Amino acid sequence: MKNKFETPQPPVYFLASLVLITLAHLLFPLYIIVIFPWTLLGIVLMIIGITLNLLADHLFKIHNTTVKAFRKSHALISDNVFRISRNPMYLGMVLILAGVSVLMGSVSPWGFVFLFLFLIDRFYIQIEEKNLEEEFGATYQDYKNRVRRWI
Repeated sequence: MKNKFETPQPPVYFLASLVLITLAHLLFPLYIIVIFPWTLLGIVLMIIGITLNLLADHLFKIHNTTVKAFRKSHALISDNVFRISRNPMYLGMVLILAGVSVLMGSVSPWGFVFLFLFLIDRFYIQIEEKNLEEEFGATYQDYKNRVRRWI
C-alpha cells in the first residue's frame, strides 16, 4: 500500500489540468463561448490566482509550516488571504485554470477545471481539514465557522 507522502501533490494535478485544458481546446474546441476582447478577462483571473498562490506560499514560509499536502502543520494560518478562503492556494489554482479557459474561449476546457476542483476537494481538502481539526481542535473549528472553504 502506498504511503500518503507518495501521493502526487496538488501541483501535479494542476499541471496535468493545464495540459488537458490546452489539448481539449486545441483538439476539440467545441463551442466558442467567450470572444475577444472578453477573452482577456482570463488574464485577470490568472493574475488573481497567481497572487493568491504567492501570498499563501509566503505565509506558509513566514509561519514555518509546510505547504505540502498531508504533512503535519506547525501553525494554523488565519490572517491575510486565509481570512477570505481556507484554501487560497487551491482557489488560486482554480482561478488560473479558469483564466486559461476563458483566454481560450471554448467550452471544452471547462470540464477539466471542474474535474480538478472535484479531485482537489475530495482527495485533498477534506483530508487536510480533518487533519487540521485533529491538530488544532476548537481553534480550527472556530476558524472553519468564520471562513468559507473556497471564498
